[in-house]
Amino acid sequence: MLLRMSTLLLRTLREDPADAEVPSHRLLLRAGYVRRAAPGGYTWLPLGKLVLDRITEVVRDELVAIGDQEVHFPALLPAEPYRTSGRWTEYGDLLFTLADRRGAEHLLAPTHEEMAALLVKDLFTSYRDFPVTLFQVQTKFRDEARPRAGVLRGREFLMKDAYSFDLDEAGLRDAYARHRAAYRRIFDRLGLDYTVVHAMSGAMGGSASEEFLATTPVGEDTYVGCTACDYAANTEAVVTRAPATGDPTAQPPVEVHDTPETPTIASLVELANARRLGDRDGWTAADTLKNVVLAVRQPGADRTEPLVIGLPGDREVDLKRVEAALHPAQVAVFEEWAEHPELVRGYIGPQLLDKLGVRYLVDPRVVAGSAWLTGANEPGRHATDVVCGRDFTPDGTIEAAEVRAGDPCPTCDDGELTIRRGIEIGHIFQLGRRFTDAFAVDVLGPAGKPVRPTMGCYGIGVSRAVAAIAEQHHDDRGLVWPAAIAPCDVHLVVAGKGPQLDAALELGGRLAAAGLRVLVDDRTHVSAGVKFTDAELIGIPRAVVVGRRLADGYVELRERAGDGRSELPLEGLVDRLVHEVRQERGNLV
Repeated sequence: MLLRMSTLLLRTLREDPADAEVPSHRLLLRAGYVRRAAPGGYTWLPLGKLVLDRITEVVRDELVAIGDQEVHFPALLPAEPYRTSGRWTEYGDLLFTLADRRGAEHLLAPTHEEMAALLVKDLFTSYRDFPVTLFQVQTKFRDEARPRAGVLRGREFLMKDAYSFDLDEAGLRDAYARHRAAYRRIFDRLGLDYTVVHAMSGAMGGSASEEFLATTPVGEDTYVGCTACDYAANTEAVVTRAPATGDPTAQPPVEVHDTPETPTIASLVELANARRLGDRDGWTAADTLKNVVLAVRQPGADRTEPLVIGLPGDREVDLKRVEAALHPAQVAVFEEWAEHPELVRGYIGPQLLDKLGVRYLVDPRVVAGSAWLTGANEPGRHATDVVCGRDFTPDGTIEAAEVRAGDPCPTCDDGELTIRRGIEIGHIFQLGRRFTDAFAVDVLGPAGKPVRPTMGCYGIGVSRAVAAIAEQHHDDRGLVWPAAIAPCDVHLVVAGKGPQLDAALELGGRLAAAGLRVLVDDRTHVSAGVKFTDAELIGIPRAVVVGRRLADGYVELRERAGDGRSELPLEGLVDRLVHEVRQERGNLV
């Protein structure tokens, strides 16, 4: 393949676009890989499409190697299967919905579990047809409220999704392990620095779930890692290590105290220490039980219901963690105080919530026998020695508190958690039978009785991977593509006219004939300086400068990564470059 910049659909920009928020967004626009078409929607220009295709090739190569079969589902889907699965309601405002001319409701697919289950139901009738895994590379749609960061968070994006079907849980675990290993090979080949973390399943459902996160400070996902072991988890999935339980009857009785003008934890602690409430010194925020009221709306419900979450007063509620724990319910800050006068704002305690019919969930640190300083459900009053298991009984526990650096690791005794950021580039799930149950997907088993297959789901954001790679592989001059996904193998820069241009085109033709992807900057209306700047911006791994030393039979080779430069004889250059590129490709497979 030989591309000539004089005819290529490419416009580089000298300045950063005003709306570019992160390096990948800025550089993909400046280097002419994408152009914004609409909020959350981008046109992929020729160089960008080549990168997309090369990533897709790597993904397809690894999936076919483990026996997956490629299909292609439509993007425009009928509403009924998604109503049957419940996800028409669960996805809510994230769905793009529309009606056809006959009034039938449709959606633009955010994902295709329903279609995969229906296809297997339609075609397979016997256990002999299993196991089977289908995959596709398809455009997906989600109506993001605030699309941002270029192709990292768009409304339309390219995604690879695969769906495995097995007859039992052991088969599902094997399929999950195969895809997990394949994902590692894929991301290794793409040159990504990534971490595999425990995750929540969300709208997908199922049991086991892991995310593959590309490490970058601009990542939208926050995750934790342990300083002493290999534990890593999305903050939404972090499990809190609970303290030991105690004897609720061994604690002193409840005492109620006048605590005027203490609606905050800080003001309460200050007063408690000044007055030695409960005949105790050294109160801290961690000794208080904060009770936060949230408004929860279940899917399809007309109104919200209050939910109170109890957690130590030195912690804040993380709404993302609450939403993950309560999915598919919608969660918001509670504002309906006038409709619930029984909830005394700033002085809520857990003692009466069960009698009031208000659901009460607590942080895992709130265990049986623990005693707290908390609200007395009266204006200006708090209570000491309110004991879990004696004075109140929660309806359950919830992982709702913020996760902080330095928190103890939930899986080892020596480690602490560190907070990191990353971009989600892959997500794998053990779905189980949620979708095969929804559509009654049954096949004849080996014993002559019906068997219901179990599913796994495995997604990779292909267009998102382009941005993730750009985030990790750039410098202050432009993109620095890894060899595996660069749009071209060699960038020929013509620093002159006449003989230099002729020699570059002849060299480019020979390299292309040998199977290399070549970009020739043959523009005659721009200076050599602009060409060098564009070459660094575009980021192809190696640039060959055909310039002033051509008359002596030499060209200059510039390595984009590491800034290596050397003068090489033109004679034998084709064989050398072909050998290097083929060796790179061999090492990447």
